[in-house]
Amino acid sequence: MSVLVTGSVAVDHIMNFQDHFRNHFVSDKLEKLNVAFHVPSMSKQFGGTGGNIAFNLRRLGIDPILLASVGSDLGAYAVWMDQHGVRRDHLRVLEDEYTAAAFITTDESNNQIISFHPGAMDRAHEARVSDVTEPFSVGIVSPNGRQAMIEYARDLKARGVHCVVDPGQGLPILEAEELLTALTGASVYIVNDYEWELTRQKTGLDEDAIAERVGALVITRGEEGSFLRRGGHDAGLRMEVDRLDVAPIEAPEVVDPTGCGDSYRAGLLYAIAKDLPLETGARLGSLMGSLKVARRGPQSIDLELDEIRSLYEKEYGESF
Repeated sequence: MSVLVTGSVAVDHIMNFQDHFRNHFVSDKLEKLNVAFHVPSMSKQFGGTGGNIAFNLRRLGIDPILLASVGSDLGAYAVWMDQHGVRRDHLRVLEDEYTAAAFITTDESNNQIISFHPGAMDRAHEARVSDVTEPFSVGIVSPNGRQAMIEYARDLKARGVHCVVDPGQGLPILEAEELLTALTGASVYIVNDYEWELTRQKTGLDEDAIAERVGALVITRGEEGSFLRRGGHDAGLRMEVDRLDVAPIEAPEVVDPTGCGDSYRAGLLYAIAKDLPLETGARLGSLMGSLKVARRGPQSIDLELDEIRSLYEKEYGESF
């Protein structure tokens, strides 16, 4: 069966700042912040968490269902999707909205400052899970409009499929009770290390209490790899150990970190959809992240499944 991907579809404007942000902030003047960064290079890339995850699943040979709202200006992005096999039959086009847009500046330490115009994404809830009639075995709730994230988590769990809750940059717009309701009963709760700290602060719960509510907890740590923990909710996931630290795979060069987390999530979703151990998904996610960071743009992995599988075998001594 397929994978349902919910999340933003956005156009990313990616800029590189040839210095460190920290050199341009005056610590005792932050309340009067007025800073401009000279960015000599800029590229326009197609992205959004939903679009990125769907693109990377196609590289892994899965034909995902992308459920999202977009504006009437989708244009060239729609052509890109068609060229790369990402289906658009569950995109809701809102004629009076712009497609979401992100403006991302990355410094030499790979820190990022992001401005985001949600546009059609704020009405993502108008594209409903109930409109998807074909079968799928797992769905992901990635950053999106607030109402959409709340309703998608509820509807996926009610449908009886694996529900992966990945609030990401949408965490700040969720109230504590909304976040707890969304993650409770999820097959997987996945966040990066910063979002994990925000989760703990927002909910007031520690690792044990949060893990007890989900099938598995996954925390990505960038260049330090990722962490998996079996949860207290029996979600029917395959896990070989209760806890695991997954080492990162070093990329030949770091070109652009944008979208690395989405590449990782595609690997995790692949494993769940194929009923493979979650550990395999985390290792595949690490490989996908390393392939992504060596390329510019969030949808830039240009390898096919056989090539990715060969790299996985070389790295881990086994196939998937």
